[in-house]
Amino acid sequence: MEVILLERISRLGQMGDTVKVKDGFARNFLLPQGKALRANEANKKKFEGQRAQLEARNLERKSEAEAVAEKLDSQSFIVVRSAGETGQLYGSVSTRDISELLTEEGFTVGRNQVELNNPIKAIGLTNVVIALHPEVEVTITLNIARSADEAERQAKGEKLDSLEAIYGDDINENARPDAFFDGGDEEDEEA
Repeated sequence: MEVILLERISRLGQMGDTVKVKDGFARNFLLPQGKALRANEANKKKFEGQRAQLEARNLERKSEAEAVAEKLDSQSFIVVRSAGETGQLYGSVSTRDISELLTEEGFTVGRNQVELNNPIKAIGLTNVVIALHPEVEVTITLNIARSADEAERQAKGEKLDSLEAIYGDDINENARPDAFFDGGDEEDEEA
C-alpha cells in the first residue's frame, strides 16, 4: 500500500514522501496513529493544503524535544533491583521501567520512546537510547545494581558481577572448612 508520510519516520522516509509499505503496517500503525494518509489524489491535495501547518507542528515538537534533550543527554540514573551472586537479575529492566524512572525524575518520556532491543537482565552500566522526536535522540546511562552503595561502586568502575566483588578478596579464606568447624578435637577426646 502506498502512503503519504505526515511526519518523519526512521528507516521509512521524511514528511511528504510517498512510500510503499506493507498493508498491515499501514492499517495497524501508520494510519491509526495519524502518521500517514493513503496515497490517492484527494489525500495528496489535502496534504498539500495542510503542509505548512504540519511542518510548523513538527518544528514545534522538535524544539520541545531538543529542550528536553539538553537536560537529559548523558545523564546517569540508578536502578536498584535484586540479583543473584553472579549479577543476573531476578527480573528484568524493561522499557516500561525506564519510562517510569524518567517520569519520576521529572522527564516526560513514553515507553515507546525508549529504544531497547532486549530487556536488561544483568547488573552493570548500560547505555539506552531515548528517541524524543524522530529527529532528536539522546543516550542515557542506567546504573543497575543491588543497592545504592553498589551503584556508587559501579559508577567508579568496579565490576560487581562476580563473587569476589560481593564478598571481597577473602572469599577463599571464608570457604576453608576449619573456619566452620573449630570443635573437632573435643569429639576425639570423648571417644
